[in-house]
Amino acid sequence: MARTHTLLFLACLLAGGGLSAQDQPVAPPPAAVKPAAKSPAAAPQHKFWDKENILLFTGVGGARMMDYASTRYLRDQGNYEWLLSNSVVDNRPLFVGIELAGTGLSVSYLFHRTGHHTLERWTSIVHIGVAVGGSIRNYGLKPPTQPLTAQPAMAIQAAP
Repeated sequence: MARTHTLLFLACLLAGGGLSAQDQPVAPPPAAVKPAAKSPAAAPQHKFWDKENILLFTGVGGARMMDYASTRYLRDQGNYEWLLSNSVVDNRPLFVGIELAGTGLSVSYLFHRTGHHTLERWTSIVHIGVAVGGSIRNYGLKPPTQPLTAQPAMAIQAAP
């Protein structure tokens, strides 16, 4: 019974969608419509390698170097890296490559090409903040009290 009422209610909503008790406002004739002017709020075009982007990418590079140094410090103390595997972090050439690849340059360029210039800038700003915050965290960690040893991933117990 409830299903019938639900279906009836939905059918009434769908069928009555075009009905209204009041007259619809009449649109002005097409000749009276003025062409839309260009929006003054549109972001001005700029070259990708302008002064502001150069400064932002320099900041990103510095933050990535800080992240590399703080992660190496973290590993030299004997702490585990939680974002990447320890074998990746301990392989220095690979880790440097990952740090360089993580600069976000391609994301900023994608935003630039699609006209999202504010997002283009904010990508670098957020990247700097996250990298510096992670570096502060890494330098703030204390060395472990017990030496790190390999632990089994899962202990299997026999059923009683």
